[in-house]
Amino acid sequence: MSHALLNYDGLCRNIHGHSYKLLVTIIGESADLPGDPKDGMVIDFKELKDLVKEHVVDRLDHSLVINRQAPVEKLRELGEMYDRHLVVDFQPTTENLVVYIAGKLNEVLPGQVRLFSVRLYETASSYAEWFASDN
Repeated sequence: MSHALLNYDGLCRNIHGHSYKLLVTIIGESADLPGDPKDGMVIDFKELKDLVKEHVVDRLDHSLVINRQAPVEKLRELGEMYDRHLVVDFQPTTENLVVYIAGKLNEVLPGQVRLFSVRLYETASSYAEWFASDN
């Protein structure tokens, strides 16, 4: 994903990309369904992976995320080169992106599970983390 930080006083004001790494932790009671294929699971990891892919990864992967206050009309002028973009109402920092991601996931997680945390690595050693207990 790429982004640009509006009014930033350094190089990150320019469009640039990262190979983000996303960690999602959920909590819930594991199913007590002897003989059922989902016995012992809080959620089938495939189901969780599919939800994260559909509602987060597919929206952000190879996209430009940019603050609505930036000159976004220029993106339309660039045509197909920037057809994968997401205009947001916030500065697209990693700190704000974890809040955005948590919000998207909270909307779609099935009732038997709750979001515990979201950690988004921007680099191998720099990340932001959201915890449900803090919100």
